[in-house]
Amino acid sequence: MKLCVVALDYDGTIARDGRIEPLVVEAVKEAQASGIVVILVTGRIMADLRRVLPEPELFDAVVSENGAVLSFPNVPSRLLTHPRSQILLDELCARQVQVDFGDCIIEADAGAAPKILEAIRELELPLVLQFNHSRVMVLPQGINKATGLREALNTLRLSLHNCIGIGDGENDYAMLDACEIGVAVSWGSKALQRIADEVLQGTGPREVAAYIREVTAHIKLPPHRAHTRRIILGHDADGKAVEAAIHGRNILIAGDPRSGKSWITGLFCEQLILLGYCLCVIDPEGDYTTLGSLPGVVLFGGDDAPPRFSDVARALRHPDVSIVIDLSAIDHAHKLSYVNELLPMLASLRRSIGLPHWIVVDEAHYFLHQPNERCIDFELAAYVMSTYQPSQLHPELLKAIESIIVTPMTNPVEVHALAMLCGAESAEAEWGTILAGLGIDEAAVLSRFNGLSNLPRRFTIMGRRTSHVRHRAKYLEVPLPAEHAFVFTCNGQQFGPRASTLKEFVILQARLPAEALEGHARRGDFSRWIRNVFGDEPLAVQIRQVEKDFRQGRIANLPESLAAPIHQRYEMKS
Repeated sequence: MKLCVVALDYDGTIARDGRIEPLVVEAVKEAQASGIVVILVTGRIMADLRRVLPEPELFDAVVSENGAVLSFPNVPSRLLTHPRSQILLDELCARQVQVDFGDCIIEADAGAAPKILEAIRELELPLVLQFNHSRVMVLPQGINKATGLREALNTLRLSLHNCIGIGDGENDYAMLDACEIGVAVSWGSKALQRIADEVLQGTGPREVAAYIREVTAHIKLPPHRAHTRRIILGHDADGKAVEAAIHGRNILIAGDPRSGKSWITGLFCEQLILLGYCLCVIDPEGDYTTLGSLPGVVLFGGDDAPPRFSDVARALRHPDVSIVIDLSAIDHAHKLSYVNELLPMLASLRRSIGLPHWIVVDEAHYFLHQPNERCIDFELAAYVMSTYQPSQLHPELLKAIESIIVTPMTNPVEVHALAMLCGAESAEAEWGTILAGLGIDEAAVLSRFNGLSNLPRRFTIMGRRTSHVRHRAKYLEVPLPAEHAFVFTCNGQQFGPRASTLKEFVILQARLPAEALEGHARRGDFSRWIRNVFGDEPLAVQIRQVEKDFRQGRIANLPESLAAPIHQRYEMKS
């Protein structure tokens, strides 16, 4: 991801004895000159902060009172929670507790915490204590530096996933955890250092100035969180989770047609969206529209014309919005023309504002087989490419791929291409056996860097929150070619009409006598047809379970049991 924001704590991080380090001031200005937004996030009261800052408008935004107050240059401060409790102030005064207070915060020496807590309990107030070195702060529940920083970034239309946070004390926990990269200074809290992504070595704020200069000299966030921010793809035979790192990688998802590539690509997208990343999904065949049920996802295209690039850019200006561009209704030539212009626009947009965080290209062999440096930003990376022909991707793009996930693959040409890419040519036959033998609910992770020492690691793909239905209208309504229709048989003879769509299948199988269905269920004909003809692996798995339950005598009404998962998956009306 692109570095767009640096969030800084004040006391102990960039200031000593209340005074900001002059070298930090210079570094902040240099960062801002290069387009980086710098936000101060402090426990201090704003009026007190103005007295000690040499340049009150130095920062692009100030989050003060430990997340309770937000200020922008030349704009009145905004309270992000309830004003301070006058009832508590009066009670603490009566108990002779020495306090300072701001618009929302009440603070005191940490030694006064027991008295303050006792008063809060007796008054039954929804307030919490937060500590910072020798001070204790009283704030409404749920208010901290992370909530204040998030509100500042929402106002600026920026994302925490493009942000580095730097702090030194206990009250910086939430901020460091929320930022994509959390940095603790070595002269601060040891506990904070243990949860940080990086520990900045040194003795004081001068090192922070040098660090700001170092990170803002590069467009990309440092990859320190690659080992901690991961998504789960499934579980291997030993029950161990199979995970994928998500920090700035290029990911290839390959496999035969109708082998589950779109399912696992959708699984990856779903988890990224739920983690708050902004995605642009280029969907040539309409396989990802069900992602629209997730929060913040906007669907374009489909029955409508593809969106104008200005509309795409406008939607992606919001960091909490992801978009799916469904190109299934336009012809192939139009798709090529549109995507070949869209990809450079997305790369430019991401260079400018850091969004989208991820770009997903389905059927990538359509668009990425020719050398075109405008289409792919190799430096920022974070592309997911799905294809049944990885051999057709441009060699420079293949070199930039760091993670490879493969669903069932039987094409020897493509197995050879993957083995070559991973430096495992002499193990190609063994790779081919493993990849061809994957089940419909399985995939394998390939290693780019271990060569012969690491065979594909197969795993069972985990479920998704959103459904995945390929070409929903076609499967329900448009008749299949005669050779792909389901033929019901009994004693070797055709029994009744053929089912040319899923809707016909549901209707016909409900009308047929039991003897016309039982043989098919015992042989697994229904699940095999759904898998091989429609490529709908999740539905095939459900139907296969129905067949298994029937063979084991656990199903009394076979037609209803076959119809139920189809009704549910395709939202058919009974």
